[in-house]
Amino acid sequence: MKEKHIILRSPRPATRDVFRGGAAVFDGLDSPPGRVSIEVGEISRNEIKALANEADVVAIAPTMPMKLIDPLIDNGQAQPAAGSPTWGVQAVGAITSPFTGDGVLIAVLDTGIDPTHPAFAGVTLVQKDFTTTAPNDQHGHGTHCAGTIFGRDVGGTRIGVAPGVKKALIGKVLGPGGGSSGSIADAINWAVENGAHVISMSLGIDFPGFVKILEGSGLPTEAAVTRALEGYRANVQLFERLASLIRTRGLFGQTTLIVAAAGNESRRTGTPAYEIAVAPPAVAEGVISVAALSESPTGFAVASFSNTFANVSAPGVGVLSAKLGGGLVSMSGTSMATPHVAGVAALWAEKVMKAGPLSGLEWMSRLIGSATRNGLAAGFDPADIGAGLIRAPQA
Repeated sequence: MKEKHIILRSPRPATRDVFRGGAAVFDGLDSPPGRVSIEVGEISRNEIKALANEADVVAIAPTMPMKLIDPLIDNGQAQPAAGSPTWGVQAVGAITSPFTGDGVLIAVLDTGIDPTHPAFAGVTLVQKDFTTTAPNDQHGHGTHCAGTIFGRDVGGTRIGVAPGVKKALIGKVLGPGGGSSGSIADAINWAVENGAHVISMSLGIDFPGFVKILEGSGLPTEAAVTRALEGYRANVQLFERLASLIRTRGLFGQTTLIVAAAGNESRRTGTPAYEIAVAPPAVAEGVISVAALSESPTGFAVASFSNTFANVSAPGVGVLSAKLGGGLVSMSGTSMATPHVAGVAALWAEKVMKAGPLSGLEWMSRLIGSATRNGLAAGFDPADIGAGLIRAPQA
């Protein structure tokens, strides 16, 4: 039986000799190290081994369903005073930063965007639909996330961490029925090929959904779960290798950071209380995973739903941002924390680029190194907040 798989190819894998030679080695070559192609097609299990032996094949994984990391709508959430920035923009230090994200290209891979929203006035939006639905946002999630990254002020309220961003790539990878890991990988590659400095994703693999699909194909539950675990591991490996190839491109002039939501599956206040680890693709090495923080009388605290073992954390509860159709709406989730980190990454990118070439190692080191545990409520578990609350450059 043939099943849909993702094939990741890199026609010119990097070697130590390549790194010694530097970028000049690739003058006149069409495919420097790090360039990849994504193929999605039907193959049988017995074809996988032969494909894996092909010299340019880097990873093979079955396509798995991807779903929106559903936010919580906070209809009763207190709003900032007129003319004030949102609490998230203040918490990451964006209002006192001299940087705005000018010259940085952002990619948002989500449910699309409402291009008519006033928050995006003056921003060049390059949209691409990786689903079979309408090209614009039909849900509101992507519009909200984009607003937090680079939205302009709405009604006197500052919602954007990096409002100086002038161009954004908007990949619609989730429709009403979700999406697939194949379309996500394709969209990541599209964003990189189009020069994105920061890629922001608030989505995750739907493992239970994949089990149901396999059961629907006739597999008993035990076999379906086992096959789903195989697919899970293969997809994590594929995203890790894709991220590694993207980092390789950074050695030759194309630097991109991928930021992704840790997931909302934990229930710290439930009965029983439990925590879930970071979900793919955020769990992949080379992707910056983001946990959500809330405000409390004693300081910032990890959100009860936020998955554990993330790299960094950011405001993710009661986040006010652009609403589909106009106006503002408050939402909660690691989906809301992730665009804060993407926005701060843009501010750090601008700072690094003003001093010289954008080095991926320096950029990521400064971004993660900016995280602080100051202001966190006492008694936090370090595994829940990673390096801490991400902070914007102040000079």
